[in-house]
Amino acid sequence: MSKSNQPLVGIPCDVTRFGLNPFHGVGEKYINAVAHGADVCPMLIPAYDTGEDMQAMDQNIVLDRILNQIDGLFLSGSPSNIEPKNYSSEQSLTPEFHDPQRDSMNLSLIREAIKRKIPILAVCRGMQELNVALGGTLHQRVYEVEGLMDHREDKNASRQQQYSNAHTVELAENGLLAQLTGQSTLEVNSLHGQGMRTLGKGLIAEAHAPDGLIEAIRLDDHEHFVLAVQWHPEWQFQENPNSTAIFEAFGKAIRGI
Repeated sequence: MSKSNQPLVGIPCDVTRFGLNPFHGVGEKYINAVAHGADVCPMLIPAYDTGEDMQAMDQNIVLDRILNQIDGLFLSGSPSNIEPKNYSSEQSLTPEFHDPQRDSMNLSLIREAIKRKIPILAVCRGMQELNVALGGTLHQRVYEVEGLMDHREDKNASRQQQYSNAHTVELAENGLLAQLTGQSTLEVNSLHGQGMRTLGKGLIAEAHAPDGLIEAIRLDDHEHFVLAVQWHPEWQFQENPNSTAIFEAFGKAIRGI
């Protein structure tokens, strides 16, 4: 555990542009949920890959320094999509919505964190990163796949409406989410354009949407907490017992409880 009074949880940043300049940052709702829901100290991790103003660094050294400091890893959602070159030979259908610095940083960070058995909780894009890091693949546009629903939010709706419950997910019987929540189904605020196609090595499906799309996964290792959900439990987490249970479990795993 870190030398601070609370465990230290790393949250990798997005690289976004404001005006002419690139910035590294994380959505406030993720930071809030990690800090208060898991009762830990969040630490934002810049995307240390070559960028417009970021010079190349030895990634092995960077990862080692980060992983020596953190007690847990949280992977947030993001407006950006993982570049297909990381999981297939397909051309990108959304070239304007990529974050190659985050891709490079997070895929390597995930693999090394798993080797060290550092607890991981991932949300939305973070779930997709976990899957891709372990060799899984994605649908670039779920809404164009025959038989699958349109899981995107209404861009014209209010923020509260966008993050309201969108559909039910069925939890895997005797799975981790079923144990944490005591439920067999959950109403979730799932909003995403990309989605799971094939599972990465060592991953197990924890929940499915009504159309069969995988909406939650975990690592098949009962001694290592690695859980990812496609929905957004960080949104007003304190008002949802199921979301609270997820973040509390993350905090307990970090503390070895």
